[in-house]
Amino acid sequence: MSNADYKRILVTGATGFLAHHLLPVLRREFPESEILPVSRADADLLEPGAPAALLARTKPDCVIHMAAKSGGILTNRLHPADFFYENLCMNLHMLHESQRAGVRKLVTFMGGCSYPHDAVSPIGEDQMWNGFPQIESAGYSVAKKMLLVQSWAYRVQHGFNSVVLVPGNVYGEWDNFNLEQAHVIPALVRKYIEAADRGDASVRAFGTGKPTRDFVYAGDVMATVPWFIRHYDSSEPVNISAGRRISIRELAESVREATGFRGEIVWDTTQPDGQMDKIFDVSRLHSLGLSCDTPLSVGLKRTADWFRAARGTGDVRL
Repeated sequence: MSNADYKRILVTGATGFLAHHLLPVLRREFPESEILPVSRADADLLEPGAPAALLARTKPDCVIHMAAKSGGILTNRLHPADFFYENLCMNLHMLHESQRAGVRKLVTFMGGCSYPHDAVSPIGEDQMWNGFPQIESAGYSVAKKMLLVQSWAYRVQHGFNSVVLVPGNVYGEWDNFNLEQAHVIPALVRKYIEAADRGDASVRAFGTGKPTRDFVYAGDVMATVPWFIRHYDSSEPVNISAGRRISIRELAESVREATGFRGEIVWDTTQPDGQMDKIFDVSRLHSLGLSCDTPLSVGLKRTADWFRAARGTGDVRL
């Protein structure tokens, strides 16, 4: 499929974290296509009829559906109904209306947290339906998991070509640095930099530091999307991650180095650890000739430098 085959590529959630990394990639890789970024200000996908109206207005032949309600473990625990309803509603109607509008391809994303809470690492795509996700984020993760069912069902009944990708623990510039909503890397980056500014002697980190995770730089994840637009025509999910294991304690030390904070890390063991080991099997990704190779130290430095510079510009979510 040539670049010219998709004339109009619609990107929902275009002001979000991942879209900031995706849009330059799409403009570079599809120079003959019209890229149509839309945000909630353009169309509130929770409003009845809004997805259909958006598609009728923009007439895309390819949709990259990135609009989502997302956040870290604290906000997921506090607002599970909001996470379930908003994500289920947006995904259900965008995929349904895209098929009805004659969209030729839709690419969308779900979280690695949708895997069962007791999935065995490295977690392969074949483990997706082996159990219930981690309860702390189940509202979000079960809603996202329904994308797989809908993608399969619409492919079988309507021949609709949709692709569901499963990024790992993504981090990078333009992430959400609000401490109630943030994932672990942006939360630590903000805490360390602000603590250094105040001259604090220590920073509090949540949990024991013992869990292990697989972090992937956002730029690497988004760089794979053009390949999936051009070449992948299946409802089978694909993990998009680095496949590298690091403990949260090691991560905290790495973020401290990236930010230049010189104080002590104090572990608040009253806070939950979450799943103890979550590493993604990236064999399927590698079999497609793709990989996510940015070293963690490099990605963390980019993230920390961006946050430090962006605080005074209004570009960062605090």
